[in-house]
Amino acid sequence: MQQASHRTSVRGPTFIRLLARLTDVDVSPSRQSLSDRLGQWLDWTHAVALSTTLDGKSSEAGVDAPTFGSAEEDECARVRRSLVSAIAGDGTFSTSRQRGVEHALTGEDGANEAVDYSVFRQRYLAIQRSMQAATGNVRSRLRDMLAQKTADMARLADVDAVMERVLSPREQALLAHVPALLGDHFERLRQAEQKALADAQVAEVAPVVTPGAWLDVFRQDVQSVLLAELDVRFHPVEGLLAALRATSLRNHV
Repeated sequence: MQQASHRTSVRGPTFIRLLARLTDVDVSPSRQSLSDRLGQWLDWTHAVALSTTLDGKSSEAGVDAPTFGSAEEDECARVRRSLVSAIAGDGTFSTSRQRGVEHALTGEDGANEAVDYSVFRQRYLAIQRSMQAATGNVRSRLRDMLAQKTADMARLADVDAVMERVLSPREQALLAHVPALLGDHFERLRQAEQKALADAQVAEVAPVVTPGAWLDVFRQDVQSVLLAELDVRFHPVEGLLAALRATSLRNHV
């Protein structure tokens, strides 16, 4: 099977490092700081909104502010488990082993030309939409709860709302490119196996690869990318959870 070429080691979240390993693109480390990059992404209306939020006085917490506890933690964990299960159990990306021995490689898996990447692309996009909707709903609920805590926490909730409006469109635009990158990976794996089988036939030796095995490699890689993308999408949720935990802890001291 085709091996990734040696390239500059990429630092960053697992999602970025995994995509760099699977693609044929050499990613150079950015020389810009995070603040400089954010400055390029913020237009003047967003900059004004963020400045107003940071400098303004937040409203005081309400006396009937909901209590943060295990129920909210459990709900966030349930949503995440549900998405993980949906990825792991999706039939389109299930490997032969996951689908069972009786579903071992068939003509569909072995006939390289019959496999259409568009099926995988559409399913990936559908799972992305599910992740976006689920994490967005959780983030909104936690932010509303945080906004009803202390004045500082209410300001933090306001900042998170502004940053979501600023960064979410850019995030979705970038993530929309992932299926195309995986499509290139799909073709490289298929072509590598075709070459290995053709070379074995010319040399009149047993092939070193199992016909159709490349598709299981691809499916497993896609599952890994989806799980890593889910981690990225949950980062804001985890930040809000951490803030709510800290507030709850202070209230009990």
